[in-house]
Amino acid sequence: MQRHLITSAIPYINGVKHLGNLIGSQLPADLYARYQRGRGNEVLFLCATDEHGTPAELAAAKAGQNISDYCKEMHEVQAKLAKGFCLSFDHFGRSSSRENHKLTQHFAGQLEAAGLINEVRETQIYSHVDKRFLPDRYIEGTCPECGFEDARGDQCDNCTKQLDPTDLINPRSSISGASELERRETKHLYLCQSNMKKKLEDWIDSKTDWPILTTSIAKKWLNDGDGLQDRGITRDLDWGIPVKKGDDAWPGMEEKVFYVWFDAPIEYIACAQEWVNSGKGKHWESWWRTDKGADNVTYTQFMGKDNVPFHTLSFPATILGSGEPWKLVDYIKSFNYLNYDGGQFSTSRGRGVFMDDALDILPADYWRWWLLSHAPESSDAEFTWDNFQGSVNKDLADVLGNFVSRVTKFCRSKFGEEIPSGGDFGIAEQSLFENLKAQIRAYEKYMESIEIRKAASELRSIWASGNEYLQSSAPWSVYKEDKKKAAAQIRLALNLIRIYAILSQPFIPNAAEKLMTAMQCDDWGWPENLEEALNKLAAGSQFIVPEVLFQKISDEECENWQSQFSGSRSKGD
Repeated sequence: MQRHLITSAIPYINGVKHLGNLIGSQLPADLYARYQRGRGNEVLFLCATDEHGTPAELAAAKAGQNISDYCKEMHEVQAKLAKGFCLSFDHFGRSSSRENHKLTQHFAGQLEAAGLINEVRETQIYSHVDKRFLPDRYIEGTCPECGFEDARGDQCDNCTKQLDPTDLINPRSSISGASELERRETKHLYLCQSNMKKKLEDWIDSKTDWPILTTSIAKKWLNDGDGLQDRGITRDLDWGIPVKKGDDAWPGMEEKVFYVWFDAPIEYIACAQEWVNSGKGKHWESWWRTDKGADNVTYTQFMGKDNVPFHTLSFPATILGSGEPWKLVDYIKSFNYLNYDGGQFSTSRGRGVFMDDALDILPADYWRWWLLSHAPESSDAEFTWDNFQGSVNKDLADVLGNFVSRVTKFCRSKFGEEIPSGGDFGIAEQSLFENLKAQIRAYEKYMESIEIRKAASELRSIWASGNEYLQSSAPWSVYKEDKKKAAAQIRLALNLIRIYAILSQPFIPNAAEKLMTAMQCDDWGWPENLEEALNKLAAGSQFIVPEVLFQKISDEECENWQSQFSGSRSKGD
């Protein structure tokens, strides 16, 4: 049995997430976690809400709430939505937890002791209107690299270039919109990433199996311009983790907090501690410390491409720089953007389809299937309502749903609601066996290598093989001449439904459960031996005809939704 540690990029607390956020990390991570559990492996799947930084402060201010109350409320909202989309986290934590406070301060102390933190006097932007320093996302302006007019003070959303607020052209306050800004001197801590460039470069070069998207972004940040730069890890904010050296005060830093991108990745580790402290698990260190058992763990991260630099450089620099035996990531699966109607989804701008809206109009499996089968792996993808309607209707309703309906209803009408006995498998059935074996092995290969679109395509082909067999064998015609042969054909098809449930569960878990319930079976064992699996439901065992598995989306529904989501989100976050 293998051990798999899986983390999804932790979503910002600033409102309900959109479908682009979902497919960018959480949903593919869930797919992989479900698959590995299905293969009988031990999995720890962790995620959390990212509750510090300027997005949290700005969102709370907009909502007119105390920031602590706002974060607690939005954590509950995001946890509920995650459950609604069947995200199977072992624990959904919070970066504001006491565990993360303590661990972040511990890492800072270790890095300072290793000579990897410098105190730097620098100039930052001060707003006279707001009467405060404006760190990172409190400032917006024009990106000096690509000319995008709504770039933020830490990173450009358009070209992903890492920025400092002072880099922006025509900067303005995100709070008041004021442009009456000046540069003032202040003091901050910097992580000396540049001192670790060679070690980070060698580590990245050793990951020959990583997606090109991941390594290309990492190497760009390593080598472009002046190369890897030191990174500020403190901010002039009220909300966040207070700056300390472990348990000790940090003189001169009493009024500052750690930068969100320093503490947020550390939450992955802290989340495992939360998992144990909440009574859900044991021995968190066996997942995270190589001196406590984590040397036999495979650690996989899932994230959008804008998060890659922090996970390939800054977080590894923290881990390696600490000098302690923490587990480093083995594989980073990164994604391009999912666009909406010719532009980007945006939480802050309320643009696109959001998770709560999506669940209001259709069950989770519809969205899970479309998003995963169109995952933006090799390039940006685009959500359109016409494509969504066509894919759902064809794949889920016409292929999978139709097969289940035809088989169960025919069996009930001719043999009753039990697996029919009699008859033998022939050449057609043997041909189906061999074809399915090859398809299932290909599906496994794509799932193991996290090639999601290829895996979805292969799964659809497996469903289609059942329909093709049904069409060619024509049990409704065979029944008139040879009832036993028709019984064997239908018995095989009913067993296929069980196999489809097992294979499809990572993609469409609710539908998979319905199929297993219909087959009156609770054996989710992976079909390692296909012949055995196709005889698992014995003659005489009961089944029920399920309700319609997937309703088709009508043209009218599609047009209404397209109109409904043509503008900006009106719901309050």
